This record gives sequence, structure tokens and C-alpha cells, in this order.
Amino acid sequence: MFRNTLLILLILFFSGCTGSSGYYILSNASEPVEHFSSQQNSIGVEKITVPEYLFKREIAVAASSHRIIFFSNAEWGEDLDDGLTRRLISYLQKSFQQPRIYAYPWGMSRQPVLKIKVNITRFIAQNNRVYLDADWIIENMRTGVKRTKLFSTSVMTKKDPESIVASMDDAFRELEASIVQALR
Repeated sequence: MFRNTLLILLILFFSGCTGSSGYYILSNASEPVEHFSSQQNSIGVEKITVPEYLFKREIAVAASSHRIIFFSNAEWGEDLDDGLTRRLISYLQKSFQQPRIYAYPWGMSRQPVLKIKVNITRFIAQNNRVYLDADWIIENMRTGVKRTKLFSTSVMTKKDPESIVASMDDAFRELEASIVQALR
């Protein structure tokens, strides 16, 4: 009995059924290529919204335009909506060399001068590309004036999880740069 149980556990272990072999994150903000004069305005960044398939821990890949599959051996090490929001805040702080950029809403009585809302509608690998489609709004909370933009990019990738995550990182970096340009 003990011998059979040990044999089954060894088979499961070596077949990869005991868990994920890799955890990935996208929340580390890169160093901006260009720095800009400090924004004296406080900026609030709402939690980034992402498609439902990004709430699963396994990394999703589009097998076709209507079917998604998940890597069983590669998982996100964090919730992507939280991680991408933290990353955007950090990137904006680095780009403008100022710390007055926070997650919104915050527990303060004062409103930020500017509020940023990002909605990601597609962020997935398909064939040999990673696609990122999003829209964002920058709202001046004092005047009510809003600037909106649609964003779309695709980045070459290979089919392994490491390459896909690296390409997703590159695609999100392009989105960050687009938002920084609008804030200048």
C-alpha cells in the first residue's frame, strides 16, 4: 500500500501535476527613457480594469479569435489589475520625478487635480504576437475637462510563457509612454 502511494506521488511530481513551475509578474516599472519637468499637480490613478480572462492565475493564450487556453505550468504571481496599477503609478512617478501620484480613490479629503482611468480590453498572445488594446481618460478634476484616447499595439513573441510575458511587458511599456506623453 505504502509503495503504491509513493509510486503515484512520484509519477504526479515528475509529470508536473503537483503545481506550477513558473510565476510571473508585470508590476516592475521600467526606467523611463526620458524624464520630464515635475508635474506640480497631484494625480490619482484608478485601478486598471482588465478582461476577465486575466483574473485567472494561469497565463492565457488565444488559440483562435474565439478560444482561449491557459498554460498549466505558468501562473501570474499577482492580480494583474493591482500589479499593473502599481506599475503605472511608479512609472509616472519616475517619469515626472515626483511622488504626488497615488492610487485613486484615496482616503484623503482633497481630490487630485488629475485623474487617470485605464481600461484594457485585450491583452493576450495569439500566434506570434502579444496584443494590447486599451482606452484611457485623463480628467482634470477642477475643470471637468476630459482627454480620451484609444491605444493599440502588438509585439512579436515566441510561444513559451517567458517570451509571452516579456512581450506583454514591452506592450504595457508602450501604453505607459503614451499616457506620459499626454500628461506633458
